[in-house]
Parts: sequence; structure tokens; C-alpha cells
Amino acid sequence: MNNELNYQAMLEIAVEEAKLGLSEGGIPIGAALFDRNGNLLGRGHNRRIQENDPSVHGETDAFRKAGRQRSYKDKIMVTTLAPCWYCSGLVRQFNIGTVVVGESVNFQGGIDWLRENDVEVIDLNSAECVEMLKNYTDANPEIWNEDIGED
Repeated sequence: MNNELNYQAMLEIAVEEAKLGLSEGGIPIGAALFDRNGNLLGRGHNRRIQENDPSVHGETDAFRKAGRQRSYKDKIMVTTLAPCWYCSGLVRQFNIGTVVVGESVNFQGGIDWLRENDVEVIDLNSAECVEMLKNYTDANPEIWNEDIGED
């Protein structure tokens, strides 16, 4: 991948999406899909609560909005939170080459599995991302537990 890319600037787009989701009454998780040159292809946020649809995670929303691509190997998925197993499966299914994670403190997700399967995972350990989700999960533990499948 291009070492000149500004992953922090890319994360800011995902953070904007997370904040939009929060303002809509949803879980603050955002994502964006970029090409290898850092051009934005699609952006989205978790809308499970807003749409009563358990499949609308930030990564899936961004992926869908990016439209069909010839190949995903050179694409970069940027997400405010380590991807869950569902979204990690999406990354593997479509062979997305790089995942940039805002944080993995609140949730580890499938990042070890992704790395074991030759996906480049870059964890930016963003204090803003950590705090945003921690504040949400502290205030809404029942919604968070339902979202990650811990009823």
C-alpha cells in the first residue's frame, strides 16, 4: 500500500459518519471505503437502530455505497471500531487488502483473524474513537450488548 496515505484524514470521514449515526439516535460507528490512492468510494454508519435492520453496520453501509468494484484487494476499509465478525467476514469475502481501525480497546472484533489471513490491519488507537464508543456503551449497555450478540 501507499505509505504516503494519510490514514488519520481517512479516519476523520469515518468519525463524521459515527457522529452522524449518534445524532440520529444510533450507535456511533462509522466507516469509509477508499481506493489505494486515498480516493473516497463510499461512506456509511451503523444504522441498526434507525432502520431496525441488524445487517446495517458501518462497514457494510460504506461497502454498499461504494458500489461494485472490479477488485477489492487494493481497497482500504477505514472504520472507527475494530470490525465485528460479520464485517470481518465481509473484508475476507471480498478480499479487501487493508483495514484501518480507529480503535480496538472497546471491542477487539476479528482483527487477529484478519491479520492471520493476510489482511493488513492498522490500528490508529484514536482516543476520540475510544471515548465516543465508551460513552455510548456506558449509557446504553443493553443496546450495545444486543448489537454485538451478547443478549
